[in-house]
Amino acid sequence: MGQEVEVAPDADGVRLIVCTGVFEYETLGLLRDAGAAAAADPTVRQIALDLTGVTHADSSMLSELLFMQRTGRLYLVGHVPQALDRLFDLTGVRELFPLIRQGVVARAV
Repeated sequence: MGQEVEVAPDADGVRLIVCTGVFEYETLGLLRDAGAAAAADPTVRQIALDLTGVTHADSSMLSELLFMQRTGRLYLVGHVPQALDRLFDLTGVRELFPLIRQGVVARAV
């Protein structure tokens, strides 16, 4: 039960953050740090968050995603994994997270 948060080099003002593994209250530090750094960087026009590798997420991760969404620059890339799909449905927040298909990130900005 681990997690990884990888931050790809910025491309055309897009910062890609890729999350894999289990995300709960105790394990959100890396995601929180990556999101805060992207939000604080004025050269980042879009934060692209790839959650396709997330295997488990609780309400604290949803809370972190909502916090990141307040930047107005957050987009999800790929698809919403089952771990978050149910949370999105139960809380009615799906519409708050624009989804773009992987491979079209640069064209969507």
